Amino acid sequence: MSFIEKIKQRAKSNKKTIVLPETADMRTLNAAHKILSENIADIILVGDKDTIIKKAEGLDLSKAKFVDPHNCDRFNDYVSVLIEARKSKGITAEEAKELLLNNVLYFGCVMVKAGDADGMVAGAVNSSANVLRAALQVLKTAPNTKLVSAFFLVVVPNCDMGANGTFVFSDAGLNQSPNSDELAAIAESSAKSFELLVEEEPIVAMLSHSTKGSAKHPEVDKVIEATKIVNMECPGLKCDGELQSDAAIVPEVAASKAPNSTVAGHANVLVFPDLDAGNIGYKLVQRLAKADAYGPITQGISKPVNDLSRGCSSDDIVGVVAITAVQAQALD
Repeated sequence: MSFIEKIKQRAKSNKKTIVLPETADMRTLNAAHKILSENIADIILVGDKDTIIKKAEGLDLSKAKFVDPHNCDRFNDYVSVLIEARKSKGITAEEAKELLLNNVLYFGCVMVKAGDADGMVAGAVNSSANVLRAALQVLKTAPNTKLVSAFFLVVVPNCDMGANGTFVFSDAGLNQSPNSDELAAIAESSAKSFELLVEEEPIVAMLSHSTKGSAKHPEVDKVIEATKIVNMECPGLKCDGELQSDAAIVPEVAASKAPNSTVAGHANVLVFPDLDAGNIGYKLVQRLAKADAYGPITQGISKPVNDLSRGCSSDDIVGVVAITAVQAQALD
């Protein structure tokens, strides 16, 4: 059974309700049809029911719940929820109403905040910045969270590296240029996410253009310091760096470049030194290796809201919804 099929089975075992706000996009509607037909999750579609049904002609959305911000019994309650969430910024009732009526991302996040949905998936149309802004402003960070970050679950076909070809690439979606403390927080969160979703032991490589002192640069020093922080804070976690990507995942290269490392050659969680490297890296693997890439998956938000690449397919959306449902199960 493939990784994503396992995730779907786990999602089905304790069904959650996921809101899909981007109902003007056919990929979202196709995904909703597939999710409902496979019984992966309960789905809320945001928008006018008649308009959505007409656009989705030929698709079975009969099991979906439709919520129109312009005709919603809970609208005043949602206004109150948003005012409470944004009270530090002094949002007025009129501003809250206008935002909920005109921005489906905020409307979806408020539904999650109010407990009417367990998570949200968006980003097929909207930018990552807009999706994550709504999530952070409405839902805030989870307790004891040092840093909200984002990763991709990358599943490489016919690959014996990582966890049978499955890797976490982090941070590949949110933090532009993390410092050592932030990089350590990303590594620690990513290890927990890998363990939750893949159900195998995380083996974390702190990536660099250098392996064990082969190059000298402040950016290398940042990775070395981050590795020290992780090893001090999480002594039971397998984490090593700095490692070049080939040394991290290829046993033969690891034997030459980092012979004393228990991580080198076996890593399944790849922590990139900055967002440029992480985002470029996952897209190259996705396109050149024909890998499945699910995400950006967020970690550190109080309830799961996950982003999509605007180049996603309907099957990608199905996969991210299943992942979001499993994340929601972990909060029970």
